Amino acid sequence: MSASTMAAPAPVRQVSINTPAALIAGALLLLGGGAIAQLVSPRQAELYLLGAALGLVLYHAAFGFTSAWRVFIADRRGAGLRAQMVMLAIAVLLFFPVLASGTLFGEPVRGLVAPVGVSVIFGAFLFGIGMQMGGGCASGTLYTVGGGSVRMLLTLAAFIAGSALGAAHLHWWSALPHLPPVSLVESWGVVPALAVNLAVFAAVAWLTVVLERRRHGRLVTPPDAPRRGLARLLRGPWPLVAGAVALAVLNFATLALSGRPWGITAAFALWGSKAAALIGLDPASWPYWSAPGPRAALEGSVLTDVTSVMDFGIILGALLASALAGRFAPGFRVPWRSALAAVVGGLMLGYGARLAYGCNIGAYFSGIASGSLHGWVWMIAAFFGNWLGTGIRPLFGLEVERLPRQTGC
Repeated sequence: MSASTMAAPAPVRQVSINTPAALIAGALLLLGGGAIAQLVSPRQAELYLLGAALGLVLYHAAFGFTSAWRVFIADRRGAGLRAQMVMLAIAVLLFFPVLASGTLFGEPVRGLVAPVGVSVIFGAFLFGIGMQMGGGCASGTLYTVGGGSVRMLLTLAAFIAGSALGAAHLHWWSALPHLPPVSLVESWGVVPALAVNLAVFAAVAWLTVVLERRRHGRLVTPPDAPRRGLARLLRGPWPLVAGAVALAVLNFATLALSGRPWGITAAFALWGSKAAALIGLDPASWPYWSAPGPRAALEGSVLTDVTSVMDFGIILGALLASALAGRFAPGFRVPWRSALAAVVGGLMLGYGARLAYGCNIGAYFSGIASGSLHGWVWMIAAFFGNWLGTGIRPLFGLEVERLPRQTGC
């Protein structure tokens, strides 16, 4: 197969908007936003709708951390990783000066900075394996559930269970050897921290280019988009880089509205712990919930929890995006090996996220955007977990995407 043949776009089947699903998603977003504004606060409703915007961006840009790492590991295609570096570069440029000042629009803000130790390394490595077995990361699980993936409902349910189990055990893991939280912004200052981070992002992107050209002879280009202009904006698909820019800006908006960056999996621990209480367990006795803030979240409504309402918004935003794209069509047949991988992977995702103080969003994206050393350690450990997970996938009948080797320029 020649390089030109490989790059030729496949014929695109024209599909119409899934009107019932779009109307349901729109109604739930409007009614849910109104209810949250009345029951909690207008700002909480804004965060719910901000979550919906994140879900729409994730779906239309198909911005998957899991698939991006897998195709690079298996096939050295680096477009997804380069998009992540763009996202992180924009994020640190926005976040670092604000976090150094401690306020944004007159309101106090803080980053997500966590300790670095055995718990983080093992948890991130476990999370990385779970990404490939479960078929998604934290953000990927939510947006594919919203897009109609029945298999990912299994991953999400196990993700929630694993998060609750991790919350129950975190006090033991956090007692293992670790360094205190390290903020590169506070330790080095804004300008040196920015310079080092941007240099590392550029080096990672350059390395992916070198390795991709070595494997394929050139950078692999995506097929032409089936839509242009406003139709593409509303119905997708979006370029990866557009998704990267939008995610960085929306994370900054999360910082402005909530006082801290975007996170996802703390809500899963909350939902799982509430479910544990319903079946007779006593999560209130776990040290994880002993502080006043977490205890209030456990005892209160999930609608008062910022992360929960944003997660609900992500699912509905992705549902709206998939309906607009004409791609919302749930399939209920899941092979048993794939279902088993989804459950085992989901448990790994949930447990690993609690041990590592976050996921691909709270620890990797928002952690690095916060200047946290823990974010970089998470990235390295999770990458090696993804490497192992990619090798495991075929045992469960899961695809590992590879293109034929190419030569030339």
